[in-house]
Amino acid sequence: MSSELARKCQVESRRWIWLFAVLFAMVIMVQYVELPYGNIVSYVFPDGRTRALLNGSSLPANLSGYHNNADNLTVLGNLNYTSTASDNEKTETATISVGKNLTQERNFTSGSKSALNNTSLTRKQEDNIVSIQENGVSGNSSKSPSFASPLMSPTEVNLATVVSNDPRIKSVNNDTQDRLHKTDGLGTPQSGNSATVKKEPKSSKSTILSLSDMKDLLHKNRASSYSMEPRWSSAVDSQILEAKSQIVNAPTIADDHSLYAPIYRNVSMFRRSYEIMEQTLKVYIYQEGKRPIFHNPQPVLTGIYASEGWFMKLLEGNKQYVTNNPNDAHLFYLPFSSRMLEETLYVRDSHSHANLIKYLEDYLDLIVGKYPFWNRTGGADHFLVACHDWAPAETRARLNNCTKALCNADIKEGFRLGKDVSLPETIVRSSKNLLRDIGGKIPRQRPILAFFAGQMHGYLRPMLLQQWQNKDPDIKLFTKLPKSKNNRNYIQYMKSSKYCICPRGYEVNSPRVVEAIFFECVPVIISDNFVPPFFEILNWESFAVFIQEEDLPNLKNILLSISDRRYEVMQQRVKRVQQHFLWHPKPVKYDIFHMILHSVWYNRVFQVRSS
Repeated sequence: MSSELARKCQVESRRWIWLFAVLFAMVIMVQYVELPYGNIVSYVFPDGRTRALLNGSSLPANLSGYHNNADNLTVLGNLNYTSTASDNEKTETATISVGKNLTQERNFTSGSKSALNNTSLTRKQEDNIVSIQENGVSGNSSKSPSFASPLMSPTEVNLATVVSNDPRIKSVNNDTQDRLHKTDGLGTPQSGNSATVKKEPKSSKSTILSLSDMKDLLHKNRASSYSMEPRWSSAVDSQILEAKSQIVNAPTIADDHSLYAPIYRNVSMFRRSYEIMEQTLKVYIYQEGKRPIFHNPQPVLTGIYASEGWFMKLLEGNKQYVTNNPNDAHLFYLPFSSRMLEETLYVRDSHSHANLIKYLEDYLDLIVGKYPFWNRTGGADHFLVACHDWAPAETRARLNNCTKALCNADIKEGFRLGKDVSLPETIVRSSKNLLRDIGGKIPRQRPILAFFAGQMHGYLRPMLLQQWQNKDPDIKLFTKLPKSKNNRNYIQYMKSSKYCICPRGYEVNSPRVVEAIFFECVPVIISDNFVPPFFEILNWESFAVFIQEEDLPNLKNILLSISDRRYEVMQQRVKRVQQHFLWHPKPVKYDIFHMILHSVWYNRVFQVRSS
């Protein structure tokens, strides 16, 4: 009897165990299907282990899952970038209809954050994910990965360090992008009228620096110099220290016929620094380097990369500043063209800059092995001049300690105020007539309030058009102007407009800034974290208007808030500052060639410290 009862109980126990197992499996399946993505993990591990996955030392393989789904729409930190982590990752593009305005687009971004909140992430964790996206780790950045700067949070610095140490820098459709960018200038035609609008990258307001913030950062960086202590002393160090003393203690001057005080930060210091540069500065140009990448300015004398070509041409032909004795040099010039580097070595459709970076590093190894000068200062007295968008990424590793004069002067891409120089991006249409069509109409003959025409590069310009095109008769915006000889239509619009809108393109820089000055139109710069040219010298707020990207809907109100009298003053100051942005076949005092050289010299002077 007892054995029979035990056998029956054993059978019944097995049945109950199987029943509970089936029920448990069904519950898990229902939860997996019904709960939002990610919450099943939180349900199984309620003690916070999911949080550890995100905040730990290693990044989870499925990190992209936390930002790829929001109401079945892809929400990205940036666009048009393929991650360095995998050659097989595809670029994802977020689009919204042209009919939506900028405010609706911000609501869309807010909706994406709500979706992230549903994954049981804290606000801090959301910010970490956005930081990862913005620095290219998630593979969705429209720019080359950023590296550490004084503006980054500790999380951003750690992530940026990982990215900057990886030489595999890849961008999607670089050839197509570059082809478009080549034509971005004097009213070049655009096919279609912008069918889609690229999603605005996420960015925290705290990472957007105003011009006032940039001034503060400039002074802060000057106080804590980037330069290392020279490994051995040189006569040029004492000469620079003497120059620094004279510049800091420059006697106050009144306006003269050449320099108009209100357009400068400190006209007395600028004039004294310029005078000492003319009397003292010597530059040594390394003769090493093969054509067509080195010592070859001729192919880059026209187009939007002309600044690097003309500077190379004029410096290599200069007898006043160039010395053949490197022991006498205050500065050492690395004479390569970033445009020719790309055109010569970039492998079409490879989406990789690795071979370009390696080429520059091999060149530096040659210089370091042959000469002692780089090692004496760690490269702090060396400089390069590069206008291609890829230049910051290509020079951020081994060449990072030298002074870089860059068109792509983006604080978030590692541009260093007080060390690097914002290079003006100038379109040269004819190398034989550099000043063709210069000038513009007087204020009362400028009936158009604001004007823009050009390609729909990047995320901001489509937003500009969707917000203002054909919405207001006072604001003229075009993607395509009727064809005319030598772009006469475009030029006449600029000459007849009070304000010329200079929105960022793929990168923060735009040739329209210099074009506006060329045609005596007050520039309206809409590009967050863009350092305007010669920032250490010029008082840009005295002759230009700066509008944050998020204030695009208030464009007209901001411009109308400027009184007629104030506008006339700004327009006259544009004419005064124009001399600093003009190329000449033979350099002229205070012209763009001298201003580039002076800014490199000026920043170097303030890096050298007395022992």
